[in-house]
Amino acid sequence: MVFVWSINFIVAKHALREFPSLLLGTLRFTLAGLMLVPYYVWERRRHRVPLWETGGLVKLLAVGLVGVGANQLCFLLGLARTSVSHAAILFALTPMTVLLLSSAAGHERITRSKVAGILLAIAGVGLLQLRGQDQRGATLSGDLFILMAMLTFALFTVGGKSLRKDFDGVTINSFAYGGSALVLSPVTLWAAHRFDFSTVSAGAWAALFYMALFPSIIAYLIYYHALRYLGATRLSTLAYLQPVIATAFAVTLLGETITPSLMSGGALILAGVFAAERS
Repeated sequence: MVFVWSINFIVAKHALREFPSLLLGTLRFTLAGLMLVPYYVWERRRHRVPLWETGGLVKLLAVGLVGVGANQLCFLLGLARTSVSHAAILFALTPMTVLLLSSAAGHERITRSKVAGILLAIAGVGLLQLRGQDQRGATLSGDLFILMAMLTFALFTVGGKSLRKDFDGVTINSFAYGGSALVLSPVTLWAAHRFDFSTVSAGAWAALFYMALFPSIIAYLIYYHALRYLGATRLSTLAYLQPVIATAFAVTLLGETITPSLMSGGALILAGVFAAERS
């Protein structure tokens, strides 16, 4: 799961060389919805249950539109403007952001040690930006889009906690991707009308299908399956490998460089998130 999500940064960078970021984002969750919704229908019919219940339908669609529609668009708009290393490290702030949102909702209690961890992570983000010009392809606007993508995913995580009481992971993801594809279909059609698809290579199409299938569907199915056997805390710990794996691939395959500011800023962010989560 972590490997699939890590390599997605590299695959998306490749696809962005030929697809506009807005079109790539809408095509990604549209294809994911086309693949996931039939599986959802088959699962519901196999268990002989209605395709949907009216209760919670609006919340399912709203959470999905934020966690998939807005998330995917911000992620690709950001990745088109920043480096893989910056994007992967900034996404490591997700657990800490979930903690803050849960605290605002009254589900978590903020302690002094958690505040210290949060401040440490914020200092790491600041260090990345102060010396951001050292990292090839990293820009402030791109990092801001990535932070927005991280925030929408955190909102999806917190909102999904209440939905998990009544809906399984396949249902949540099916409505998230299918609903986002339906609501944002005018954007997809507008962007597609302005784009010449004949210029897209087979490699870019393969990258798009990878993004729609593996990180969007298969990785989530692995995640929900793993939750049956691993605690949420232990499972979330594995996410700390994602910036390391993604950066290693970025250096090897994309020629990105590891700078002192990247190492120090990334170390502060990971240490801060780890301290905030464990305290």
